[in-house]
Amino acid sequence: QVQLQESGPGLVRPSQTLSLTCTVSGDSITRNNDFWSWIRQPPEKGLEWIGYIGYGGSTYYSPSLSGRASISRDTSKNQFTLQLSSVTPEDTAVYYCARTIVSGILPVGHDYWGQGTQVTVSA
Repeated sequence: QVQLQESGPGLVRPSQTLSLTCTVSGDSITRNNDFWSWIRQPPEKGLEWIGYIGYGGSTYYSPSLSGRASISRDTSKNQFTLQLSSVTPEDTAVYYCARTIVSGILPVGHDYWGQGTQVTVSA
């Protein structure tokens, strides 16, 4: 089965960069037509899609975060990574990685999710 696992620090200081890694098993992140996303959920708020990296390495981001978010990958480890720069307390959230269904260039759903990891931005 496809499994995803988030990892990274749970506490980040304001103005610094949040970095998280998603490790994938049961599927290859380079498999044709597979896309891999980061999604977050702030406290008491809904899910917010951040961006994805595709099987060929292309990336696409939510316009609201495109200036700060960067997704990369390490194909030898079957991992992809989120870096979110210049964080503020409003970036505090549970962060998820997921396998994504894409129509054209737009994400339309996710079929496999990690369990999520809490990240707090605080001084």
